[in-house]
Amino acid sequence: MPVLSESSVRSALARVQDPEIRKPITELGMVKSVDIAADDSVDIAIYLTTAGCPMRTEISDRVTKAVADVPGVGAIRVELDVMSDEQRTELRKSLRGDSAEPVIPFAQPGSLTRVYAVASGKGGVGKSSVTVNLAAALAARGLSVGVLDADIYGHSVPRMLGTDAKPTQVERMIMPPVAHDVKMISIAQFTQGNTPVVWRGPMLHRALQQFLADVFWGDLDVLLLDLPPGTGDVAISVAQLIPGAEILVVTTPQQAAAEVAERAGAIALQTRQRIVGVVENMSWMDLPDGSRMDIFGSGGGQAVADRLTKAVGAKVPLLGQIPLEQAVREGGDGGVPIVLGHPDSPAATALRDIADKLAVRKRGLAGMSLGIDTTRHL
Repeated sequence: MPVLSESSVRSALARVQDPEIRKPITELGMVKSVDIAADDSVDIAIYLTTAGCPMRTEISDRVTKAVADVPGVGAIRVELDVMSDEQRTELRKSLRGDSAEPVIPFAQPGSLTRVYAVASGKGGVGKSSVTVNLAAALAARGLSVGVLDADIYGHSVPRMLGTDAKPTQVERMIMPPVAHDVKMISIAQFTQGNTPVVWRGPMLHRALQQFLADVFWGDLDVLLLDLPPGTGDVAISVAQLIPGAEILVVTTPQQAAAEVAERAGAIALQTRQRIVGVVENMSWMDLPDGSRMDIFGSGGGQAVADRLTKAVGAKVPLLGQIPLEQAVREGGDGGVPIVLGHPDSPAATALRDIADKLAVRKRGLAGMSLGIDTTRHL
């Protein structure tokens, strides 16, 4: 039998990630002590970031499971403690640095996160459904993905991702809940029940700023922002706070909806943002006899893409057409996106194809530091 050692136990603990921070608990200073008794039973003390940590049971289970794989280990006992104020300060500094004010990481020149602002001219076109399904599909590919529910008045992302978890706060950092491997934040997590949010423009801007700067997103590959319909305060704030964000326009085939969606995309002319493409939702309904019914007409998505291409002077592609399926609505209500719940359905296939196109896109050089020293040396 191999000899049980503290180093082997700690090596196992290094494979345990904090569910919210997504880093090993050994790197976060969360392992208080490891004690091995004569009978090879192990007592492990773990620091939680806060006394009311909602992930305490999951952390304890992860620790127990990881240590149980160590050869020769006996009974495992996990004790949970709470970090001191000083320890939380050190944790925050290790994660976010020691700047006096939080900064928006996605607005920094060296950021490699692709930020997509999902916009629509009018409500009811399925913008939020598209957002959460693209997020889930991208996460299923192994990417690190976040969703910011920027539709402050009409927030729906928590329900569609199937979680009512509240964020954990560590000093000035907010840890976003994770659902289907997607980090997400929404004003719904800070309100009681279905209480409406009654705010004017400056409050919307401040909320968005806090969601971007105060939330610890970690190293994201992709951040999706579910914008409210139209071209109002939030769309303008996104352009100001994250100039490198790209616009993804969602429309239906209906010409009236397409005309309004075109306005949402054309805001890029004023904000100097790039339009990544157009998604046409509810494109048709497949009937049992194999035919298609164009409930909302046809051609709206391509028309928006063509007109935006002409307006901005750069190619704006139609990224995909998503058929109308009852399972999309059922997945949204049940908190399981269709790309996960019915992955072989036509709508899920179309959404995954769009996600694949977004996943392989590379960041442009606009706003990024090239590391070139422009100082004149004599």
